[in-house]
Amino acid sequence: MKTFLLSLILCITIQIANGQSKLTTSQWQEDLEFLQKTIHDDYSFLFKKTSPEKLNAAVKMLHKEIPDLEDHQIIVGLAKIVSLFEYGHTSIGLSGWRERTQFDFHQMSYNLKQFSDGVFIQGTTTQFPRALGAKVLKIEGTDVDKVIETVRPIFPTENYQFFKAYGMSYLGNPEILHAAGITKELKKQLTLTLEKDGKIFDQTFEPIKEKKFPGQYTFVKEEGNWLDARDNSRDPLYLKHLDKIYFYEHLTEDNAVYIRHSQIQDDPEENIPAFYDRVFKFVEENEVEKLILDVRLNGGGNNYKNKPIVTNILRSRINKPGKLFVITGGHTFSACQNLVNELDNYTEAIFVGEPTGENINFYGDNRRVNLPNSNIPVFLSFAWWQDKPQWENDQWLAPHLAVESSFKQYTNNEDPALETILGFTSENFILDPMSYLTELYQSGQNEKLQTESVRMINDPAYKFFDFEDEFNQLGYDLLGRGDAQTAVAVFGFITQLFPDSANAWDSLAEASWKSGDKEQAIQLYNKAISMDPDGTVGDNAREMLKKIEAEK
Repeated sequence: MKTFLLSLILCITIQIANGQSKLTTSQWQEDLEFLQKTIHDDYSFLFKKTSPEKLNAAVKMLHKEIPDLEDHQIIVGLAKIVSLFEYGHTSIGLSGWRERTQFDFHQMSYNLKQFSDGVFIQGTTTQFPRALGAKVLKIEGTDVDKVIETVRPIFPTENYQFFKAYGMSYLGNPEILHAAGITKELKKQLTLTLEKDGKIFDQTFEPIKEKKFPGQYTFVKEEGNWLDARDNSRDPLYLKHLDKIYFYEHLTEDNAVYIRHSQIQDDPEENIPAFYDRVFKFVEENEVEKLILDVRLNGGGNNYKNKPIVTNILRSRINKPGKLFVITGGHTFSACQNLVNELDNYTEAIFVGEPTGENINFYGDNRRVNLPNSNIPVFLSFAWWQDKPQWENDQWLAPHLAVESSFKQYTNNEDPALETILGFTSENFILDPMSYLTELYQSGQNEKLQTESVRMINDPAYKFFDFEDEFNQLGYDLLGRGDAQTAVAVFGFITQLFPDSANAWDSLAEASWKSGDKEQAIQLYNKAISMDPDGTVGDNAREMLKKIEAEK
């Protein structure tokens, strides 16, 4: 059984059980050493995206800095170390503004959401009406994009989608912002530079007094003295009936059934098997033309409860191309990642929206380990979930049709993902771009291959399809089979499509070398170095040049 406790991710302060008001330097260092030893002894399998050497270096640095740090800075330092693993289930229980404790973190009275056109104040209190719906330009004088870049390593993020969905609250936490260096001293208030109605202004916010924001799934709703930037008198379907885990609605004009399912748990009023039996009975009896399963808010639960969903779809006549759609987003995580993996593996579903918030294969199911002196809870994953072969693993499950929402669409209660599905036709839509382009290449349609590649790369519908990486993999497959000349042609094609990519030129250099053209390889490696002098591509190119020189 795999249960994802969303509160562990969304919370922003540490729960402490002991009664000490302040730990000594040696006690903090003992906690750090305990964490390091526990990871190495019992969780060394987590070293997939980072290395023991990087962990040890981070521990050594924090150990040295602890005497000069305040408690909240040490805690954030610990969180940053745990976040090196980049698994959302592996985290420190940062949950303090909900329960006021001695290591209290605070949350400012605004809720930020990132849309396709920027970061906006989705919710705030009646104390700051002017700020409601404003675009955030700066936080304490630092550009918001820079703040995100600085704060992101503290959050246990699997990909940027996950941070965008669950980590934006860190931008309202003064302890985290101070520990990250965004503010020079710990502040009791935060000032944001905002833009609204064509005017730019500063607004200073105070911490909230409530234990939590009103609302669900990271959206603030109008309740008490809280305001929402959208009109709450009517709801788009994805924000409708949020008191229910799932519901369905027949969209009569489009002869479609829409399901919003936002946890992999049984609703108290009707369990999952009974609900889906009822849904598919309706689908069959009413000859529904499209079925839309919306899991964009689904943060997981118990993945053993996925079976009735998948089996009902497999048995249904709706399981056909162009009839079955799944909406995903950054909140799609944990047991719901397992669900969409299974739907991708076994059904004819077309995925629409944004990428999921979790890696396709991932470490989930965590155990709680309390640090001995501070009693800070650390959650370390132990179960490897692999729904796809390792060569199909990726940072996320990407949609076939990319659809993002703007802030204006949010405030107008529009749902562009649903609108895209209802208006969907198969005309000019390529479900598997690489298979299509490969067929063009193999059939010798080089001119069409060029024009179609450029068209699709620039089509927003394929935004999350990594054309460069897919072509790159094809090139290396050819190299692996000993067909260096064809690989040169493929990598050369990639440099035409992505001329500003240092990696593309580096790959072409390798293929040229293996095809016997060392002089060409040297020129290309030097070009890659000039494009990425201080990065990993430049480092690799320099190593390859040394090997070429050694062969002479």
